[in-house]
Amino acid sequence: MKYTRLPNTDIRISKICLGTMTWGRQNSTEEGHKQMDYAVEKGVNFFDTAELYPIPAKKELYAVTEEIIGKWFNKNKNRDKIVLASKIAGPAAFTKFIRTSGFKKEGLFNAVEGSLQRLQTDYIDLYQLHWPERNTNYFGQRGFNTDEPDFWEDNIHQVLETLRDLVKEGKIRHVGLSNETPWGTMRYLEESKVHRDLPRMLTIQNPYSLLNRLFEVGLSEIAIREKMGLLAYSPLGFGALTGKYLGDINPRKGRITLFPNYNRYSGDTAVKATEEYHQLALEHELSLTQMALAFVNTRPFLTSTIIGATTMNQLKENIASIEVELTDEIFKGIEAIHNEIPNPAP
Repeated sequence: MKYTRLPNTDIRISKICLGTMTWGRQNSTEEGHKQMDYAVEKGVNFFDTAELYPIPAKKELYAVTEEIIGKWFNKNKNRDKIVLASKIAGPAAFTKFIRTSGFKKEGLFNAVEGSLQRLQTDYIDLYQLHWPERNTNYFGQRGFNTDEPDFWEDNIHQVLETLRDLVKEGKIRHVGLSNETPWGTMRYLEESKVHRDLPRMLTIQNPYSLLNRLFEVGLSEIAIREKMGLLAYSPLGFGALTGKYLGDINPRKGRITLFPNYNRYSGDTAVKATEEYHQLALEHELSLTQMALAFVNTRPFLTSTIIGATTMNQLKENIASIEVELTDEIFKGIEAIHNEIPNPAP
């Protein structure tokens, strides 16, 4: 395994982060525990979860994933060996069963307390805002819709004050963003620069893959200049970049097969790009999975790549990607395809 640091801290984390969003829906408690056992055996010490998980969100399965992790901690007594990240769900029509208070003080405190209980821990190492409260372009929306009514009032200072109080109480150690835009990211960063008593956002968890490199436009410069690390999610595009859906194949237990509305990475241009990346990988005697993950692992703005798997074979290949070295020829091939079909799956 290779390691880095959580930006601006001395916390050492693996460059492969174990994602957990299928546990409790596509994976059982036992399977989740086996995944954690294997990941730790291979040197992974960084886990990411959220109160929203498992996904797709469902009221009767609310926060089951955190409960699965908490049972594993209780069984193994190894909480101090893991750097744990979780997230508060933002306000949205599909999360009204969680809360309606958004990121107000009461909502943040209740969310953290609930996660702590389920995770069976006294603290969360990295606590993230899962997506913005305001109307903006995230979750695959290409542009900012100025026609959509937005009743949000800038409360970023108040959000950071509440997070500061949670840090002071020892319930969370550090904070980060998720599904955030360049504007929102800089607002948070500048607020903590002007008001030095407020916590600084250390990471941003956004999608990044061969099919979606939009992070490179705007956010990558922020990440590098502000020393803010990307936690790349969906590095395989819901499994599309394994190649298993090519040729109109629908694996019975595949995520896109089970949840066809998760079609973010399945449009015609995304499929065409995937086919070309697949051919490039074959030419260099790599699997598409290996090449896709190895590419993400090399990015200069990356802190950790969040991998997710529903089978142990998938998990093993994903973790092993950290050892894959890509040649200059492969990088040139990737850039040629990207220039031809840039960001087909935002």
